[in-house]
Amino acid sequence: MAEPSIFFSEVNERQGVFHRRSVLMGGLAGAGIAALGGRLAHLQLVEAQRYQKLSASNQFNYKLVPPPRGLITDRNGAVLASNRPNFRLLVTRDKTTDAPAMLKTLANYVPLDDERQKRLLREIERTPRRVPVSVMEDMSWEQFSAVNVRTPELPGVTADMGEVRVYPHGGAFAHVIGYVAKVNREDLTETGPNSDPILLHPGFRIGRQGVEKAFDLSLRGKPGAKKVEVDANGREVRQDPEGDIPATAGKEIQLTLDVDIQNRALEVFGEESGAAVMIDCRTGDLLCMTSAPSFDANRFVRGLTGAEYRALANYERKPLLDKAMSGLYPPGSTFKTMTALAALEAGINPEETVFCGGGMYFGGRYFHCHKRGGHGVQNLHEAIKNSCDVWFYSMSNRIGPDRIAKVAKAFGLGQTFDIGISGQKAGIVPSTDWKKRYYKSNPAQQKWFPGESLSYAIGQGYLTVNALQLAVMTARLANGRKALNPRLIKAIGGKEMPAGSAVPDLPFPPENIERVRAGMAAVTEAGGTAYRASQLGLGDVLMAGKTGTAQVRSYSSGSPRGKGGPWRYRDHGLFVAFAPVDDPRYAISVIVQHGMGGSTAAAPRAREIMRVALLKDPEIRVRVEKPLPMPEVAPEEDLIGAAPEDPTVAPPAAEPSPTGTET
Repeated sequence: MAEPSIFFSEVNERQGVFHRRSVLMGGLAGAGIAALGGRLAHLQLVEAQRYQKLSASNQFNYKLVPPPRGLITDRNGAVLASNRPNFRLLVTRDKTTDAPAMLKTLANYVPLDDERQKRLLREIERTPRRVPVSVMEDMSWEQFSAVNVRTPELPGVTADMGEVRVYPHGGAFAHVIGYVAKVNREDLTETGPNSDPILLHPGFRIGRQGVEKAFDLSLRGKPGAKKVEVDANGREVRQDPEGDIPATAGKEIQLTLDVDIQNRALEVFGEESGAAVMIDCRTGDLLCMTSAPSFDANRFVRGLTGAEYRALANYERKPLLDKAMSGLYPPGSTFKTMTALAALEAGINPEETVFCGGGMYFGGRYFHCHKRGGHGVQNLHEAIKNSCDVWFYSMSNRIGPDRIAKVAKAFGLGQTFDIGISGQKAGIVPSTDWKKRYYKSNPAQQKWFPGESLSYAIGQGYLTVNALQLAVMTARLANGRKALNPRLIKAIGGKEMPAGSAVPDLPFPPENIERVRAGMAAVTEAGGTAYRASQLGLGDVLMAGKTGTAQVRSYSSGSPRGKGGPWRYRDHGLFVAFAPVDDPRYAISVIVQHGMGGSTAAAPRAREIMRVALLKDPEIRVRVEKPLPMPEVAPEEDLIGAAPEDPTVAPPAAEPSPTGTET
């Protein structure tokens, strides 16, 4: 058998192929290992911080924190709206949450009846996952502790401390400041400030009325965030306070109102219904704007039950209505100041007299004066002092409705003012043009009838005003020169707002305004319609004013005059005033709804409110507290042995002085 032959060239060729393949495979493996090492080095050295942040974002989360709402203060810095701590119970839903079972468990520690649980279930279902839902606010410490110690057993349940809005003066400022409430679905928008996620937070509130609503964005502030560690399901594990982002409080809103005057105004109204507005007649600042009866705004923050809201809404005296701005009433005889000024503007001699016998016939109808026996002979001054209807009846058609309307509008009636909050109603100041527009669809009624001027002249007929307008009217009369505008917002975030005195002058001769003011001063003097009810008791500091009684229905059918009977049929009582007479500083209007008389219902309340304002004024207080001069007493030695005076003997006549005048 032949042995195999070995060819070295073939062996060498095979070894060469093997080596080449080994080198190629080794190179590829080395390149792969090098690439992997390079990538690992890149991740470890270059991308380390990025992935560390991504990892932390899976581990940590930020929970939005509502900012403290801005304070609302009075002109002197007294707090009218602030925030206080609030223990609250929150529930957060995720995919594993058994909401009905959770609420039943919580009902063992806090009051949650079946109806309340049903409402909460609906709210939890509507709310996005991981957005907390408020189960209870204002928990007691015992309730808070009972839930807090059991939170490890109650996934998704949180008992924490937030803030809630509080109004320290209850109802005194309720209509002006308004209140805050929870955010409704209708409040949310896709863009703008109401698209902010913080609005979904159960502790966030927005303004619903008054200053809270008008300046809501300024009061909101900027939300913060709380850093928390979460597990794989997004549940909070622990907090990381070092990573918290602090919230920025809202701006402070300072009002021109005075807390003492406002509180006194609400106090003097008692159970009566009406409004009082006071203005500084040098600057236009509103010192008081009260509507009575009022409501406790704190109840609205917590949320009213349906029964509680219906009780307020259906009450005859309308506590939810802001009567200072939205309540419209005939001004009655307080409007005679405007008619008197219109008469002077029409060229009527103020000394021209009219005889008042208790009424006058016009157009086949007898128009009564409020004093059935009559006032006798009256000129303009006496007519204002005695509130004589007959004098104003007699002048009304000589003046004409358009001239009366021009004067009334110049003094703020029929107007709305930019005071920063909404809700004002302009009322009606009628004129011939107004009547044509009002009766556009009834041509037969478009003509102004002469008999309508008689009612217009004494503040009745179509004419309606609100308490704010009457206060502006009185402030402009008291100022005598400037067409003052009322100012309610003194400062926003420390920035002063423009004053109400930066306005043009009134378009009337000062002497005509002074005649009307003199008549108002006589109203509060002996014999005037408000003498007894308007005495301030502050020495020589006196008040000028004008009373008014306004009908709410016609008495032509023989029905009794509105001095009694059902409340809704009684006359309104009104009073406008300013003080001091010799240096006017404060003007006030008071309307007592169905109060039956200006001198009996409105003037005494205006007096009490005015006293607070005057006594708070340092300059007026010095004047009031100035000691009376001591009477001169003869020295004791001069009296010893002196003969008693004979009362039957006249004293000696005084010697004429060198200047020719009596000493």
